[in-house]
Amino acid sequence: MKKITLSIVAVLAFGFANAQEVKFGVKGGINLSTLTGDVEDASSKVGFQVGGFAEIKLTEKFSIQPELLYSLQGDKEEVKELGFNNESTLNLSYLNIPVMAKYYVAEKFSLEAGPQIGFLLSAKDDTKVTMGGESSSEKINVKDDYKSIDFGVNFGAGYDFTENLSAGLRYNLGLSNIAETVEGESYKVKNSVFSLSVGYKF
Repeated sequence: MKKITLSIVAVLAFGFANAQEVKFGVKGGINLSTLTGDVEDASSKVGFQVGGFAEIKLTEKFSIQPELLYSLQGDKEEVKELGFNNESTLNLSYLNIPVMAKYYVAEKFSLEAGPQIGFLLSAKDDTKVTMGGESSSEKINVKDDYKSIDFGVNFGAGYDFTENLSAGLRYNLGLSNIAETVEGESYKVKNSVFSLSVGYKF
């Protein structure tokens, strides 16, 4: 953790020291997330992300873009049996810090990749059970079941409509197991998130 933090700080320090231009901005968009690994009957859920960024331009074609994002992720699970239906929505709220390397393959079109560290803010399970025509719902705090830090890598592309307005498509591949060991049982669970966002540079 300390080595990763120092590496990120070093990259940002290098970027600011050698920047030709720095632009700050805000962004927001839609997440389509799920969990992979030791999960059953998982499907994607819709969430969102919002935050800010700084585009540090090193050359005409290459930039470094650190971001600070609030991101709602998780998944949906549904179990159907005769006379029984269990629908569960897991909401994982993260404070994500990606550091993207952006390369402009054309004047307005860029490709990007970079690491991401995420800090878990909350984890809640919203469950609805239907049995014999009657239903009940319950919201449970499950933060203790998940690790507080998540590591991943992002791949994406962006397009600048104007000097200020842009859009981006990104995939976050979770690299670390986010599941805590519960009652002696170990599970491997990782984040998987597609995001579509719109950004505005000041």
